[in-house]
Amino acid sequence: MLVVTAKVVKLGDGKDIRIGDWVQVYRAGDVIPKIADVDLSRRGLGSQPFDFASKLKLEAIEGSREEGDAVWRYSGSEPLPDLAIEGLRHFVSRQAFDIDGLGAKQIEQFYHRGWICAPVEIFTLKQRFGTGQLQQLSNLEGWGEKSAENLFDSIDEKRSISLPRLIFALGIRHVGEGAARLLATSFMTWNIFEDAMCAALPGSTSWDSLVDIDGIGAVMARSVVAPFQEPGRLLEIRALVAQLDVIPVQPIETSSSPVAGKTVVFTGTLEKMTRAEAKARAESLGAKVSGSVSAKTDILIAGPGAGSKAKKATDFGTFILDEDGWISLIEGL
Repeated sequence: MLVVTAKVVKLGDGKDIRIGDWVQVYRAGDVIPKIADVDLSRRGLGSQPFDFASKLKLEAIEGSREEGDAVWRYSGSEPLPDLAIEGLRHFVSRQAFDIDGLGAKQIEQFYHRGWICAPVEIFTLKQRFGTGQLQQLSNLEGWGEKSAENLFDSIDEKRSISLPRLIFALGIRHVGEGAARLLATSFMTWNIFEDAMCAALPGSTSWDSLVDIDGIGAVMARSVVAPFQEPGRLLEIRALVAQLDVIPVQPIETSSSPVAGKTVVFTGTLEKMTRAEAKARAESLGAKVSGSVSAKTDILIAGPGAGSKAKKATDFGTFILDEDGWISLIEGL
């Protein structure tokens, strides 16, 4: 239940949200709904905190929550189907491998048949279930010879992938698109990245080099190195990479770039390029792309429909450009 205009009572750390509570919701970053406060004056007398640990025990699921973390995470040794499926969906998502014809529905279908249970099995699908095999993809309901071959072709097309996309696709905790690009540009090639992660034990030179990267703290560093220091997970990653052609990051030549070292923010609708294309172009010129406006923002590129970010940029005295002005700047027109 939601209430936006009611007077709310501040909740303190905001963690005690119960079933039946009335809450105040706002748009975090002008996009994502987020709970601000709970109206404690409307909470029922019989309200009880939700005991998530007991719920997990009833479901026979092993879980834990780190101190200071709001999220419970699965800690059992046996893989949970739902988690495995979500991991595969992330792997083929648009920002990762983006394989045409292999979406959430197909991932779930293949997983429950036991055909794709790990990312590497995507790239051996044709070998195992293509034409001439005892079981063939083309024989499944909803599939035919043409659609099966189209999928196999789409998979083969994505064997060549950039280093940032591969790192993001691995689904490492705390590593989103921005962190994946940061890691990729810091290590340049997959082999250098893998060797550094395998050697990055706390106190080592590799560890110090990792946490010294601007934007990579100790928490993220622990998450990044964890899969490379678990023997079973490392074998899975190496088997996957053996199926791929990982494109290294090219050094950025920024000596003549007008935005090198600048922090830029895009807001509103871009009409001449997608948001992803705009971010990639800015980063290729040595700029840092941020999702929010702050006193450290150098340039705001505001398209039609720009909202509170434009107002905030004005308050900070940030340099504001429209899309044409941005294109003129980076192309030296």
